[in-house]
Amino acid sequence: MTPQHHLPADIERTSMNIITAELEKLGLTPPPENAAVVKRVVHTTADFDYAKNLRFTPGAVEAGIAALREGTVLVTDTNMTLAGITKPGLSKLGCSAVCYMADPEVAALARETGTTRAVASMHRAAAEHPKAILAVGNAPTALLTIAEEIEAGLRPALVIGVPVGFVNVVESKERLFAVCEKYGVPAIVAMGRKGGSTVAAAICNALLYSASEMLDPSARGWK
Repeated sequence: MTPQHHLPADIERTSMNIITAELEKLGLTPPPENAAVVKRVVHTTADFDYAKNLRFTPGAVEAGIAALREGTVLVTDTNMTLAGITKPGLSKLGCSAVCYMADPEVAALARETGTTRAVASMHRAAAEHPKAILAVGNAPTALLTIAEEIEAGLRPALVIGVPVGFVNVVESKERLFAVCEKYGVPAIVAMGRKGGSTVAAAICNALLYSASEMLDPSARGWK
């Protein structure tokens, strides 16, 4: 087999063209305002179910882009998501991304309160970065904590809720989305069991690329 494409930029553009054509064939073409996020997730997972599973509150993508252009902090629930977020995109926008899961103080608080580190880390995020973008790709308990914080007055710039798994995953996503709708908090949620840290990173990157006008790989210095 002789590869048709060799350069990273060419591979990504061709992949996105394939994704666009297949979405159209399946009757799943996303609205223009959500297209970059949906296509980036499909590109990351090769799973077209996300064109049906991803739900957006009105204006969620626009809100995320606007927040990033203002230098909003991204808070993730796993270091894997943190590692997958584009550093050039963050740098270009003057943004930062953090994860508190491995922080000793968070671990100690979780032990003291008999809860998970995900819960403790989201409470810390709410206290230190109340206007952050919160990206959750692993822990349903993090989503439930965010929902409780929103009910108590927290207003994050955007919540990305895409945990993967079988226990409390579906329910936590449904609760989070309902709470965000009720209180007018922008949200992007992968309904159902599917998701994961790579999906959370993909959504963050789609927003960062859009905000920094780097959707085309040539804008990232790729050839």
